[in-house]
Amino acid sequence: MSLADIGCHEDIPETGRTLEENARQKAQYVFDHYHLDCFADDTGLEVEALDGEPGVHSARYADDTDHDSEANMAKLLHRLGDNENRRAQFRTVICLIRKGSDATAAPTILEFEGKVTGRIATAKKGTEGFGYDPLFIPDGYDQSFAELGLDIKNRISHRARAVKKLADYLLAKGK
Repeated sequence: MSLADIGCHEDIPETGRTLEENARQKAQYVFDHYHLDCFADDTGLEVEALDGEPGVHSARYADDTDHDSEANMAKLLHRLGDNENRRAQFRTVICLIRKGSDATAAPTILEFEGKVTGRIATAKKGTEGFGYDPLFIPDGYDQSFAELGLDIKNRISHRARAVKKLADYLLAKGK
C-alpha cells in the first residue's frame, strides 16, 4: 500500500544527518502513526573528491532549492571544477520496521543498502531519468544513466539493488 492508501498525506520529516537516519525516521513515523509494518528509503549521490557531498542533501544541494535538478547539477559541476578525481556512488538505504511477534515484543528494524559506483561526467549527457542521471556514469559503461535509459538503469541501480535485498529477505521470511 502507498502512503495515500493509508491516509498519510503529511510531509514526513527528513532531518537526519545520514541516509540511514532519514530512512529510519520516515519508516518510524509511519509505524508510530499508522501502526503498520512498513519500509522507507533515502538515496544520495556521494562524490569522493567532495567528502561524500551532496550525500543526504542530494535533493536540496543547491542553495535555497528543493529538488531543482538543474541547480543541483550546476553546483556539483562547479564544486568539482577541474578535479580529476570524479569517483562517485549512488547509495540507497531502505529501513524496514515490522511489529514484534506479540504485543510486548519490540519491533524488528532492518536496513538494506544498495549502491552503484561510477564517476561524474564533466557535462550533462542524455535525457532519461531524473536528478543527477545526466552526470553519473556507472562503472562498466561509457554512458550516463540518462543516456542508458530506464530499462538498464532500473536493472543496475542502487535502488534496484536495495529493493532486491529487501524482497529476498521478505521472500525468505514468507511475507
